[in-house]
Amino acid sequence: MPGLADATLLAAVALGSVRGASALLRASWPRRSPATAILLWQALGLAGGLAAVGAFIAVGVAPRDSSVAGGAAAMAARLANGQFLQPRQPIAVTLIQAACLTAGLALLTLLCWVLILAFAGVLQARRRQRELLALLAHGDPKVPGALVVDYPAAAAYCLPGLRSKIVVSVGTLDLLCPAELAAVIAHERAHLRARHDLVLIPFTSLRRAFPRSRVVAQAQRSVALLIEMLADDRARRARPARELATALLRFGTSGASFAPAGALAVAEGEITARVARLLTPPPPLSRRAHLAIWLAAGLLTVTPIILLTMP
Repeated sequence: MPGLADATLLAAVALGSVRGASALLRASWPRRSPATAILLWQALGLAGGLAAVGAFIAVGVAPRDSSVAGGAAAMAARLANGQFLQPRQPIAVTLIQAACLTAGLALLTLLCWVLILAFAGVLQARRRQRELLALLAHGDPKVPGALVVDYPAAAAYCLPGLRSKIVVSVGTLDLLCPAELAAVIAHERAHLRARHDLVLIPFTSLRRAFPRSRVVAQAQRSVALLIEMLADDRARRARPARELATALLRFGTSGASFAPAGALAVAEGEITARVARLLTPPPPLSRRAHLAIWLAAGLLTVTPIILLTMP
């Protein structure tokens, strides 16, 4: 069947991305370099999604002497001219192609739709939170540049966006000493400057698209933890690591931290692992290892694109 070779290669890339994600979940090196690990996670997600969609469409459009993209364009031209069936093609083959094309387009639509919903949900939640903060929050000289809410439990989070906010509760002011509070603020500022929320949203949308997938759920949690560790690393450039570590321990023992939807909270993730990493930083990856991972991420990203566009 035309297109089967392209579909097989694309399916192999999709399956390899899933296997790669499973291996990355078991690896210990990502905590040594969160930024590099996040880049690899993004490449795995993008390559897996493109390849899975492309594998179905490759069978559906059945390219002969052109690429999958060229076959799709040719099929669109035939449909525009009212030609729905290939000449002298068995009806069974046509039905298989139609089913695969429908599956590919449905998967593409699902992935795009959940991503749009994730962005829309976050924006709506942040808008509601800003409206509440305008009514309930106030400034405090203890935390210049941040907002304080009269909430007795410990909480500290940021709302990214064009009008970014850092919010702490009265409970946090009572719980932390000034040095620890400054470390927490530095952590939240790291989230805002790097726009870590944009990194997390695609993985949140994937979890919504595949709620029963163990790999997707673990990947989302792993990326969320790596984002927190990355903010920890940037915060300790401005403040001693022990200040943030003791602040995290206080949050953990208080047992009362929360963050609204669309926010990034300082006490999210595995607090014990983050504290241990702050107090005893693991050795960084070598330049050679960084380069190898960057090259692997780039190769993962371009492979499905090449398979879809090259004859």
